[in-house]
Amino acid sequence: MSAPDVPVLRGARCVLRPLGINDAPSLQLHADNELVWRNLFEGFPRPYTLADAQNWCAVTSHSPAMGLVWGIERDGQIVGCISVRPESGWMRCNAEVGYWIGQAYWRRGIASEALRLVTSWAWASLPEVTRLFAPIFAWNEGSQGVARKCGYDKEAELRRSAIKAGQVIDRVQWAAIRPINPGANAIIQP
Repeated sequence: MSAPDVPVLRGARCVLRPLGINDAPSLQLHADNELVWRNLFEGFPRPYTLADAQNWCAVTSHSPAMGLVWGIERDGQIVGCISVRPESGWMRCNAEVGYWIGQAYWRRGIASEALRLVTSWAWASLPEVTRLFAPIFAWNEGSQGVARKCGYDKEAELRRSAIKAGQVIDRVQWAAIRPINPGANAIIQP
């Protein structure tokens, strides 16, 4: 399946849009925070430099391996990112979602709105995807709350399944399953 272009998605609290090189300064400002870094994958740089932000903005616009990446815009600046990365081959009915938001914008409903927008977009635009999943560090109650508010269910506790800051840690996995449309042809037959 070829990935569609990253569309602009508008909500009441934020706009999701493709990243451009001019977004690098605000991206760097919000990503260069130890509390943000603590909850992101092992390769996420700390400190997060302007060069890191510029590279991310450049790579996300043309790397199929990254999936679809949106900048989360609020108050005229990028305050975080959200992505959908469809899997391929026999696992192509799955797509991983990931999101983060700058600490100054926590607890305002922005991340929840962003996940709702992306989830709705995925169901409408990725017909083979039947399952969206979000692996989240077990200690990250905020991101788990976002998933819960958006109708994702906790599927699994993935003990000792990742490395962060040189330590083996636990994750939990949250997932949403495509709503069944009785009038549509099912991709998977029983």
